[in-house]
Amino acid sequence: MAEFTEIESGRRHTNRPQLLAALEECRKRRATLLIARLDRLARNVAFIANLMESGADFIACDMPQANRLTIHILAAVAERERELISQGTKVALAEAKRRGTKLGNPRIEAARTLALASHHAHRPAPEVLGISGAMEQKTRLRNQESSSIASDESRRGRSCPRWTASGTEKA
Repeated sequence: MAEFTEIESGRRHTNRPQLLAALEECRKRRATLLIARLDRLARNVAFIANLMESGADFIACDMPQANRLTIHILAAVAERERELISQGTKVALAEAKRRGTKLGNPRIEAARTLALASHHAHRPAPEVLGISGAMEQKTRLRNQESSSIASDESRRGRSCPRWTASGTEKA
């Protein structure tokens, strides 16, 4: 048994890597796909119909006795619900805009700073820490020396996990 989790919202049901992986796993094992709720699988009648036509067996835990007719009806209701939510959101946003409400993040500068910090977290340390070129070169040279020591020890037959480029500093 395997578990797959995917966050899917709105009408975009075309990019569902976890669902595809779950269906593939079910085909391999000749298993039935269990889903928590039918409307979480998709709010699109055509998608549900194509899934049923593909031969994939699935059961919605909120309605395990549902047959093909019931699933089609519930999918149509879920699709209509999605449309009503979308319409309501559009009307509310238009009304807020008409009233002059400023939409968006009120702390946009803080959000930008956080996003920039997150971006920097994935970059090499010298750029993040602002290490000078000389310091960066010294660090690189020390790492090369450590690597050289590890290589020498390995050639001498002393191959153990601690003889790695990062481990020679401790040894």
